[in-house]
Amino acid sequence: MLRRRVIPCLDVADGRVVKGTRFVDLIDEGDPAELAERYAREGADEIVFLDISAAPQGRATLLEVVTRTARRSFVPLTVGGGVRTPHEFRDVLRAGADKVSLNTAAVADPTLVSRCAARFGRQAVVVAIDARRRNRDGALGARAWDVLVRGGREVTGLDALEWAQRAAELGAGELLVTSMDRDGTRSGYDTELLRRISERVHVPVIASGGAAGPDDFVAAVRDGGADAVLAASIFHRRIHTIAEVKAVMAAAGLPVRTVAAAFATGATA
Repeated sequence: MLRRRVIPCLDVADGRVVKGTRFVDLIDEGDPAELAERYAREGADEIVFLDISAAPQGRATLLEVVTRTARRSFVPLTVGGGVRTPHEFRDVLRAGADKVSLNTAAVADPTLVSRCAARFGRQAVVVAIDARRRNRDGALGARAWDVLVRGGREVTGLDALEWAQRAAELGAGELLVTSMDRDGTRSGYDTELLRRISERVHVPVIASGGAAGPDDFVAAVRDGGADAVLAASIFHRRIHTIAEVKAVMAAAGLPVRTVAAAFATGATA
């Protein structure tokens, strides 16, 4: 059985890690390179770096900050924010990223996903989906989720479940699914959203938005079908450690890479 990954997230605005609620009321949390190094040493399986101000500002990813961050971590690094072309995708990989996350630009031009997958391999392509619940009439009164872009500022009218399925079909190797309703609230992951998406696709799903403690990570995998679980503020503010989270996941019977093994890997990297 594949091990479930625990992934700290660095939301970066103007070169600094920030965290707020639903992408607003942002508080400075530190330097991305320093935090990446810390998390790699504490047993993170991967790190996600999201330049959340790039799309709203209409600019490319801050490559210098990506390079500094990549040089100080020894775990896989996914970078997103401001990537609009295969050329920019390549530049982010050259700056040190192992994978690149597409969001706003992929919604505007879905062929970007397939073009990047064809050129760089689908293992390097992550499609990030920021989803917000809406109520609508449908079969059995099922709820639906809207896709938001530009850092959660713009509603697209796309259905999140349909977009997730299409993104996977276009060549996304992973989906990073953030519940905008839960982001920064510490109210737990939206396991219904995760389950509905994971049932539709055959690529890994990363859960994001709402983690309060280790039990939420377990629920995201057990009830939501997530392959990996991402969090930010609980790690930034040392509310819980990666080791604590992995210990609870292991006790629940979920396969994880132990922190001791992570340190051994880092020592030989």
